[in-house]
Amino acid sequence: MARYGPLFAWLRRRLRLVTTAGAVGVVLGGIAAVVIAVLDDPTTASTQTFAVGTLAFGFGILGWSGSALAGRSIEGLQRRLDTNTDWTERDSRRAMTRLSGFGAGVMAGVVIVTPLLP
Repeated sequence: MARYGPLFAWLRRRLRLVTTAGAVGVVLGGIAAVVIAVLDDPTTASTQTFAVGTLAFGFGILGWSGSALAGRSIEGLQRRLDTNTDWTERDSRRAMTRLSGFGAGVMAGVVIVTPLLP
């Protein structure tokens, strides 16, 4: 079991990144669904909030794959052009992972709150 220590440490960091963003998404998704349900009907609230969560999730997945695919080329281009930006492939993938976790959390929050709506 001791030889898996580095693997578990690596996995723990990644899971923390996704779950913290997901937890925020669950809370905000639930709040958004309740607020929209008060202003409009529950079906519209559920549909619209879930759609926003899906949009964030999809954009995060697409952005992560774009960062993984073209990240090194973009970093090389920035060095060549001397743009003095702090953008890195790793930071971009990390941000997109957070965005995907947030979107998944919003979708989960809507699923949890929708049966409780009036």
